[in-house]
Amino acid sequence: MLNLTPRYINTRIDELPSALQPLAAQSFTLARLYAGRGITEPTELDTSLSGLLPAEGLHGVTEAVRLLDNAIDERQRILIVGDFDCDGATSTALMMRALTKMGTEVDFLVPDRFKYGYGLTPEIVELGIETFQPDMIVTVDNGISSHEGVARAQADGITVIITDHHLTTKETPPAEAVVNPNQLDCDFTSKALVGVGVAFYVLGRLAKLRREAGKSTVQVSQYLDLVALGTIADVGVLDKNNRILVHHGLAAIRQGRCCLGILALLEQAGRDPKQLQAQDFGFVLGPRINAAGRMDNMRIGIECLLTEDWGTAQRLAQELEQLNRTRRQVEGEMRAQADNIVQVLANSNDASDNNGTDTDNYIDSDEHGDMIAQHTPDKKTADNHKRSTNKRSIVLYQDDWHQGVIGIVAGRLKESHYLPSIVFAPADTERTGDDDAIKGSARSIAGVHIRDAIEQVAERHPDLISHFGGHAMAAGLTLKRRNFDAFVAAFNEVMAQMDDEVFAEQKFSDGPLQASDFSLWFAEHLADASIWGHGFAPPIFDGVFEVLSFKVLKDKHLKLSLRYPDVQYPIDAIYFNYDNSVWDYRAKQVHVLFQLDINEWNGKQSLQLMVRDLAVVETS
Repeated sequence: MLNLTPRYINTRIDELPSALQPLAAQSFTLARLYAGRGITEPTELDTSLSGLLPAEGLHGVTEAVRLLDNAIDERQRILIVGDFDCDGATSTALMMRALTKMGTEVDFLVPDRFKYGYGLTPEIVELGIETFQPDMIVTVDNGISSHEGVARAQADGITVIITDHHLTTKETPPAEAVVNPNQLDCDFTSKALVGVGVAFYVLGRLAKLRREAGKSTVQVSQYLDLVALGTIADVGVLDKNNRILVHHGLAAIRQGRCCLGILALLEQAGRDPKQLQAQDFGFVLGPRINAAGRMDNMRIGIECLLTEDWGTAQRLAQELEQLNRTRRQVEGEMRAQADNIVQVLANSNDASDNNGTDTDNYIDSDEHGDMIAQHTPDKKTADNHKRSTNKRSIVLYQDDWHQGVIGIVAGRLKESHYLPSIVFAPADTERTGDDDAIKGSARSIAGVHIRDAIEQVAERHPDLISHFGGHAMAAGLTLKRRNFDAFVAAFNEVMAQMDDEVFAEQKFSDGPLQASDFSLWFAEHLADASIWGHGFAPPIFDGVFEVLSFKVLKDKHLKLSLRYPDVQYPIDAIYFNYDNSVWDYRAKQVHVLFQLDINEWNGKQSLQLMVRDLAVVETS
């Protein structure tokens, strides 16, 4: 049997929160799902816009709005400085659309990650001055750590407004206004807003102020398609506030009330906007927008979200589609290299443990020694890699890796090994000397706050890390190539202080389904019962099934026909990229962890189980 952790243990209606018991009379499964996600009152599921937290709770929003209002009235030139990911792109597009409608002159600038790096740096400020001569700079999805950039702008008399959501434990830059729910002294109840959510709040408050004053304004809620896309793509925690924002943005796209760029991207992906689900923001739209910032320049993605011409939207969407295909190819090559490195290190650990072999010599004599040497200039580095992949972390670097996809590769490593993973690449592939910069992207597991872990390293070793920032689950950092060894050792010291339980993956289940739940109606109802995602986990169930038949597709996918007690018809199931070590062709009964799905083929719909894990219980 699978070793699963129940998300909610109570199994009777009278054990549910009292406010959910009337719902349980209609669907006990749905009531149990909500209870397992901390819902105790039906009001917590309300999706009306009136349920949003008031903007006044955001520290600094009143001053930011006052400055923006004056800038519009005085026809000042405003420059939006964004970030090169999907959150940054949607934030920038939102600011551009709303401020233009309010009647001001506004431009945007997004740092090329390969030339300038992240944030409002002095170099970006100078480029902005040279190109646009702005009176005001507004950052979106960045700026909370940009002290030098703010100082450079103010030296030229430019007003700076920072809107951001990244975590900080330091004093904020002395900009004229700073809006960030995660800054010190901000009492805004939700800390889960992403960059586009913060921009939405600022613009919404500005629009209200100008409406009450009888000035030119705009209905900012018409841009919730952008807010929904940025929120899911940036893996924002889906608390009530974010669920409301995503709900309305998703509804707008389904009804065709969205920017042409989103429709063009969906066309490229072969997706029907009417059938869009929240997860498609992260798996379909987000990667295509992000491909611009990863492989080229995010201006392509932003222009796609800004254009009002269908032909232009299609052309830009095609460019993004091609960039995304290139990204997949580069990512695949890097993933294969990373997997090989991790495997070599694991094998060398086993050899050292079992035979007393000197691990450094073992690695150097391996057939992959040259590849290891590319990112481990000496044996000490190889040893650091050994330790970093020994149950606590994976930290890798190679001179020819592409910094645009290191975050994706780190995420894949984290998923496959369930370890905090950091992947580094050169800041400039033409400069790989010891004193040249390398950039790392980190992805983490539950229980390891990766930004705070990196901050601990920075506090203990002040000269080791040049820059860093991020969140609990993802972070970025820059250091000199010569400091890689020392960083790996220091990071492992932080990991060593954590409890072993943190590194043991828990697989959660919402328990068994009732026989009546195995239906198209329930699968459709479940998909629309909430906005599911990070922080409001998509439903996943388990049960023991009888195996009626099976077949292996393309040598890597397992297709099953199953029977469940009191269900009168066979149930189809598919296990993509199945682990053949857990399968037995004689299987008679299987314990399956699965999600409900609707399979569409030749215009017909059928219920399908998406298998996430499987254990053979009985063989014939």
